[in-house]
Amino acid sequence: MSEQEQQEAATKEPRKESGWLKRSSNLSLEEVNNSVKIPENAGFWRKFFAFAGPGSLVAVGYVDPGNWATSIAGGARFGYTLLSVILVSNLIAMLLQTLAAKLGIVTGRDLAQATRDATGKKSSFILWILTELAIIATDLAEVIGSAIALNLLFGIPLLAGILITTADVLLLLLLQKKGFRIIESIVIVLMVTIFAVFVFEVIASKPEVSALLSGYVPSKEIVVNPQMLFIALGILGATVMPHNLYLHSSIVQTRQYKRTQAGRKEAIKFSVMDSTFSLTVAFLINSAILILGAAAFHGLGSQVSEIEEAYRLLSPTVGVGIASTLFAIALLASGQNSTITGTLSGQIVMEGFIHLRISPWLRRIITRLLAVIPAVIVTWLFGSRGTADLLLWSQVVLSLQLPFAVVPLVAFTSNKKKMGVFANRLPTKILAWICTAIIIILNVFLIGYILVTGQDIG
Repeated sequence: MSEQEQQEAATKEPRKESGWLKRSSNLSLEEVNNSVKIPENAGFWRKFFAFAGPGSLVAVGYVDPGNWATSIAGGARFGYTLLSVILVSNLIAMLLQTLAAKLGIVTGRDLAQATRDATGKKSSFILWILTELAIIATDLAEVIGSAIALNLLFGIPLLAGILITTADVLLLLLLQKKGFRIIESIVIVLMVTIFAVFVFEVIASKPEVSALLSGYVPSKEIVVNPQMLFIALGILGATVMPHNLYLHSSIVQTRQYKRTQAGRKEAIKFSVMDSTFSLTVAFLINSAILILGAAAFHGLGSQVSEIEEAYRLLSPTVGVGIASTLFAIALLASGQNSTITGTLSGQIVMEGFIHLRISPWLRRIITRLLAVIPAVIVTWLFGSRGTADLLLWSQVVLSLQLPFAVVPLVAFTSNKKKMGVFANRLPTKILAWICTAIIIILNVFLIGYILVTGQDIG
């Protein structure tokens, strides 16, 4: 048996290990784990492209329909001011996704498995419930966004569009049977489509460049203005998404890197490059969405916070007839893209936290129905206005759930007993805990405001 085969076999056997209470017996995403070949003795670019892919799947979560709702609302209400929140959120995301990738590569665990191994059954069950709520909130955004796009493009009623999106899970099952590389390729094509559309839309909207650039400088008004803080937290929740941390720590293990210190070091290097590039593209897209909202809708006299309203007003406002149609096409691409990562995340956390393995099609149908049912109820009772509010609040739920994923991630990757020579160095550790503190403090501030005033600041 080769060295790599011995290492892979060892990961499947429960055993005591320094720094962990126990060892997960199953590989993360076992059906695709260690399935993508990495060429040996290849040049830099061949190896980079072999490792590239997981970053794109992670970046999808940063440009899902929930981002559209929060970024358009932020731009329409407050101009370019919240661009600084997108910038800071993206920098935090790059750091946290790097830590997630490192955890998966070094330990052979995804974040859910690592948490289960370190905390035990009861705590893991609670964390699983909280994570499932975050995934449901993510799926809500995808379901509603896709349904809105179908309505805008083809006139399909929202309720029917929501039901149609349930079939997305069957598409994912078909794609995964074709190989993980197929999934990554489709995601990349859809990401390029979204990016190209928004480059065109921003150019057509003719933003004020000086005001745009000044928006990347943080303003204290973001913290002292509760309405602005609400949208800012929505942007934070839509950008730094908790389920992406679980996802990234798992899918980096699809590569056939050598499970040695040198092999892991190389895998970390290329994975960080992959995720940093992909998240930079996501940052540009998110910035473009808010810039479009500010350039096209800020100062119109009405608050454009609904995607449908933005669609109706976009072409007349920017003076380009095809602008609204391209906007809806990009929205549909965004919703379909996010479906793939959302369902994979549901599988990862269910298997990692509670060791529940059920048929893939049944698991994904359950995950999707948990999002479809509340979306159907809200749409039935309140129509498009209700879905717009639900979309915005879903992103705040994500932000509130973030600490439960971020704190274990930072703690695990900073622990030398768990990570060995790959443990976070002091500067990284300090920066990671500062980012964690910022997330927690902002969430506590928002919850305190809502509880004390009882106001709906959405």
